[in-house]
Amino acid sequence: MKRSGMDVPSTALFGVLYADPPWDYPESGGGNRVVSAHYPTMTAEDICALRVPAADNAVLYLWATAPKLREALAVISAWGFEYKTHAVWDKELIGMGYWFRGQHELLMLGIRGKVTAPPPELRIGSVIRARRSKHSAKPDTVRDLIGRWFPNERKLELFARPWTDLWPKHDGWETWGNEMANDVELSTPNGKDHA
Repeated sequence: MKRSGMDVPSTALFGVLYADPPWDYPESGGGNRVVSAHYPTMTAEDICALRVPAADNAVLYLWATAPKLREALAVISAWGFEYKTHAVWDKELIGMGYWFRGQHELLMLGIRGKVTAPPPELRIGSVIRARRSKHSAKPDTVRDLIGRWFPNERKLELFARPWTDLWPKHDGWETWGNEMANDVELSTPNGKDHA
């Protein structure tokens, strides 16, 4: 899906951004276990260069695998957020890896401006246990929790993918991704068609 490269109008700013970047793993070799066999990937530099439509006061939830921790911190900073903390998703199944076979992913949290944490009664533990399913699919419970934590904020899912034909989008969320109709347009580096 080709994007125009237009900047997002200021009226389309979001208080919540939820992103699962298509991290590039050039060291991963070949075969069907290579990430790029499942979807187009982006370098950390290209992800950093995206102009995200964040409000002055906003929170960012960014997925990262352990090998991409340094790149995730760079993305948080490049998008104008300050890293605050992270949670760990225990996938309950062992996956790929070189030094360790990964069984978890990181859900990084960054803020910009003034953002209040969820009320104490809604806060959860920092380990999210949910069995992994399709390649790259994240637990819907995370998106649902974010929606409860910030019910009055405009929410955008970046790099969104439709996980089923019957339920391509989630209530209360606008989307940007290369596999579904987009609600916003983003400036991409060199006009590349990624998401």
